[in-house]
Amino acid sequence: METIQVTLPNGATREVPRGTTAGEVARQISNSLAREALVARVRPAGSDAAEGELIDLARPLEGDVRLEILTQKDPAALYVFRHSAAHLLAAAVLELFPEVKLGIGPPTDNGFFYEFLRAQPFTPEDLTRIEKKMHELASQDLKNERKMLPKPEALELYKKWEQGFKCELVEEKAVEPMVSFYTTGKFIDFCRGPHIPSTKRITAFKLMSVAGAYWKGQEGNAQLQRIYGACFYSQQELDEYLHRVEEAKRRDHRVLGPQLDLFSIQEEAGPGLIFWHPKGGLVRKLMEDWLRDELLRRGYDLVFTPHVMKLDLWKTSGHTNFYSENMFSPIEVEKADYQLKPMNCPGHILIYKTRLRSYRELPVRLAELGTVYRYERSGVLHGLLRVRGFTQDDAHIFCMPSQIESEVEACIDFAFAVMRTFGFSSYAVELSDWDATHPENYAGRPEDWQRATVALENTLTRMNIPFQRMEGEAAFYGPKIDVKLIDAIGRPWQLTTVQFDFNLPSRFGLEYVGEDGARHQPLMVHRALLGSVERFFGILVEHYAGAFPAWLAPVQVSVLPVSNKFEEYAKQVKAKLIAAGFRAHLDDRNEKLQARIRDAQLEKIPYMLIVGGQEVDAGTVAVRHRTKGDLGARPLDQFLVDLRHDVETRATN
Repeated sequence: METIQVTLPNGATREVPRGTTAGEVARQISNSLAREALVARVRPAGSDAAEGELIDLARPLEGDVRLEILTQKDPAALYVFRHSAAHLLAAAVLELFPEVKLGIGPPTDNGFFYEFLRAQPFTPEDLTRIEKKMHELASQDLKNERKMLPKPEALELYKKWEQGFKCELVEEKAVEPMVSFYTTGKFIDFCRGPHIPSTKRITAFKLMSVAGAYWKGQEGNAQLQRIYGACFYSQQELDEYLHRVEEAKRRDHRVLGPQLDLFSIQEEAGPGLIFWHPKGGLVRKLMEDWLRDELLRRGYDLVFTPHVMKLDLWKTSGHTNFYSENMFSPIEVEKADYQLKPMNCPGHILIYKTRLRSYRELPVRLAELGTVYRYERSGVLHGLLRVRGFTQDDAHIFCMPSQIESEVEACIDFAFAVMRTFGFSSYAVELSDWDATHPENYAGRPEDWQRATVALENTLTRMNIPFQRMEGEAAFYGPKIDVKLIDAIGRPWQLTTVQFDFNLPSRFGLEYVGEDGARHQPLMVHRALLGSVERFFGILVEHYAGAFPAWLAPVQVSVLPVSNKFEEYAKQVKAKLIAAGFRAHLDDRNEKLQARIRDAQLEKIPYMLIVGGQEVDAGTVAVRHRTKGDLGARPLDQFLVDLRHDVETRATN
């Protein structure tokens, strides 16, 4: 019998008959490993490839390989597990609604979805029935079995089944004579796989919602119904996720913004355009004041550029070639085309170009809180997080090659200062590179990309910052570093970006006079810290659930007289707070005290000062905190000292 050599992760080798499956090797190693195994990863013998290929445990091994058995400890196995859950969903839907037409069903970060074409909308009651059927099928321990069919036979199968979307996928994606399918009970799907062995392990899941989705994501195609589900290995993990979902709903800035009178989106004006109300505008001012002061302290110059500029400028920058689908249509003025700016960079470049610079002036750091306009499809607009008009805290740094790494380091240090100041302590960092297999999607030469990526990587390494490399995620004009903050409930948010650009300096003919007297081309760094004021504000609202720390709160103190007999003293207290520079409100409505306390709590005002007869006699205030409750009576001057400490230290409690 012919044998093959299987090399395990610890370097041990096994001689097994050709055709032995990965699952059989797992059983040879230990029964416990066989029970826990979900999928396998194989690499050719002698290969150092990091990724390898994921295969079913039932796939025969036909040659010498390096084999790794994956369990739920391995992140790649969770992706496969959730993919199998998507197939379980489709199997359950077909059992209950055999007339549906099938789309696609991939895993997601927290579960899976599958798309269906059905004349009637799926209702919440339908989701309950489907979920029950999924549990029923899972308990039957249905095998996920791979079958190979010739392409013509595969097409005939789906034609007889009247599954037009699947026929389309087979026609487009099946390039080999034999086509891979997976069966789960009565369900059969055109799928490369792999999948976990059977349905019995899929027990901790919940169907979450139904959303409309165009077939292949293209407007004009058939609109399908996409059923989303959450899926984890254990019920405890699922319960924790569902708790986070509920917490996210409680913190939703689209709900809290109007409730707290911070901002609105007016359909009368158009979608994706933000109206800042007085309270939100005040928080925005505090954010921007801190940022502008910090920019000046760190050696930036503040500039302002027009909202609309000639279209030719965007042709020179390359945006009309690489970014046109995100730009609004040009505006014709006096037989010339103008463009609402989608970015601030060309404006800053024109300021740099107003005169020839000396190397002694570099780096030149130009910063602007500049409003830009981008065409986002209405289907992707999302509160403050995805809008059509927003203000970027944008900066562009023009420097010599010898300065690039120190400037990138200073940008990252600035980003961490932003996070600390606004109450974020956790983050994740990504380094995005180009996709070298598709150079047509990028500007610049391969050697430019190599030099730029190495500069960013060296900076992160020198700063001892762990990062994840993201191949193919770079901007068209250069690689970038992205910093994602982690909010109070563990969600990552894209925040800071530091982008290398060797494209625009060349396109605009930027120069400086070097120490040698010759002219050289500067390097350019794009830098945004908040990302956009709107997005960052939305993140702040959700991070704090609308309860801003005292230094950011639009109203810091509400003064509450016990009755109208004490209004005069309450007015004196408010006047002292205002004179000391605090934002105070006097609530002297003809309402019961408890009702006014409740309203202050709902408005998430940090402090309430209650004044009655005892406080008037003693010259004190009864202090109440929105989360800590009654803090007792204090002299007003002492409260002013305590509040100033909260504000100056930017305490987050």
